[in-house]
Amino acid sequence: MAVCMCQAVLPAHAGPRGELGAGPLLRWMDATACLAAEKHAGVSCVTASMDDIQFEEAARVGQIISIRTKVNRAFKTSMEVGIKVTVQDVLTNAEKIVSVAYATYVAKPVDAGKVELKPVELLSAEDHLEHSLAIERRRIRLGYVQVFQKLMQESNKEDTREEKDAVSTEHTHVQSTELVLPPHANHHGNTFGGQIMAWMQTVASISASRLCRSHPILKSVNMFKFWGPSFVGDRLVFNAIVNNTFHNSVEVGVRVEAYNCEEWIKDQPRHINSAFLTFNAVNDKGELLTFPRVKPTTEDGVRRYHGAIARRRIRLTRKCILSAKGDKPSDAWETSNQAYLSYSNIAALTHLARKPGWDITKTLDNIRIWTHEEGAVLSFKVEMQVKVPSHVAFSLLSDFSLRQRWDRHFLTCKVLQAVSEEEKIYHITSAPTTGHQPRDFVVLVSQRQPCRPQEPYTVAVRSVTLRAVPPSPEFCRSEILCAGFQIHSNSSSSCTVCYFNQVTSGVMPYLAANLTGSSKSIEDTALECIKFLELKDSKC
Repeated sequence: MAVCMCQAVLPAHAGPRGELGAGPLLRWMDATACLAAEKHAGVSCVTASMDDIQFEEAARVGQIISIRTKVNRAFKTSMEVGIKVTVQDVLTNAEKIVSVAYATYVAKPVDAGKVELKPVELLSAEDHLEHSLAIERRRIRLGYVQVFQKLMQESNKEDTREEKDAVSTEHTHVQSTELVLPPHANHHGNTFGGQIMAWMQTVASISASRLCRSHPILKSVNMFKFWGPSFVGDRLVFNAIVNNTFHNSVEVGVRVEAYNCEEWIKDQPRHINSAFLTFNAVNDKGELLTFPRVKPTTEDGVRRYHGAIARRRIRLTRKCILSAKGDKPSDAWETSNQAYLSYSNIAALTHLARKPGWDITKTLDNIRIWTHEEGAVLSFKVEMQVKVPSHVAFSLLSDFSLRQRWDRHFLTCKVLQAVSEEEKIYHITSAPTTGHQPRDFVVLVSQRQPCRPQEPYTVAVRSVTLRAVPPSPEFCRSEILCAGFQIHSNSSSSCTVCYFNQVTSGVMPYLAANLTGSSKSIEDTALECIKFLELKDSKC
């Protein structure tokens, strides 16, 4: 159920530099996403939140903005909507991605009851992929507050000595008041979330401009969270202030309060929204400008100053781990990136499992081996038919300390850190192969049970860097980019276990002989795995 919108960028939509303003774009994104949500729900929907938004490209007057939205997954009364924004130059026909974002919408029936949303119909491989990953993104949303609070504690320990030429943050305070009129609201009288976002962007831009002699450019928005609704006739008061600066960027916090007529007289505001917007600024040559340092002058200003540091760490981690070029396994396991590494771990395996073009290379009684080549990247899949229930196979395979019993490549395997019930970090040592030094791995193992019967159990594996376990001269520290199991239930007493591995230089020595046909180590290991699972199940 995709909804598409195309819009020509007109002079009225552009800022002083001739580029599309973030305000109109946010309005279009919200309106298009809301249409997709209402198409699925069959009732009116309102914006609950918008995940972190990164703007990668700027659109100029005369170009065409295309926005494609679709519901990825429904969660009872709320749903995740994916938003992809591209810009097309009509003269060159070149198309670039402006932003990929995810928003949460809540069904809003006319009466007081609740709407139980129907499941999303999955028609394509992309639909299945986004549906699987939506539950992981939801984990990040729900865990954001805890991650932020831990980082705040770390940030509070940092020195906040005032620099000589630092500018007081109070100098950047901007307040604006807007009256909600019918064009700003939907047919139920609720203010459009995108309209509020646009007003917030405007006041935040003015606040940021007080620190630079240029026009600020919005680069990212930290989660828009709507705490309550506003309606036609409300007065919305926007308070924006710079929280902190980071050399070439500045974070501005915006708080939105709503008043109806009675609340306006009594000065009883309703806090309906807060967000944090990050801006850059460039000179006439397009070079990034440096923002002056700022100093907080109140207790609340100090809190916001440290909060900006914590949010920046989350932003940088997210950009590094989740970007197309940042899927490398050497990311350090720290509080700031725990949630994103877990997401990346599950996402990488899910992407690999759903890639088209797998070629079958060998078939045995209960085993099939597949390979996949994409450029210089080689991956393999081992599919095993096992006569045990899927939940039993999942329980045994997710405990990596048991793997030594069936995988002869595992010399030792020790739990380094039990992060949670679903995340563990292991240190694995592997016996040497001919002409090679013994290898060791520090890996994150993420396990997930299916949310619905037709979904697989998942055990994802990737390397991480743990400062407490530096490389040792005794071993060659190697990396696992993407590996793990997906376990599909066939019946109450049988399942299909699929093992995936995206081959790296650290793994290649163990596979080279197999790929050339001079060894059967993959088949032998798979047979041992089946034997282990069925024997263990018989003893349970």
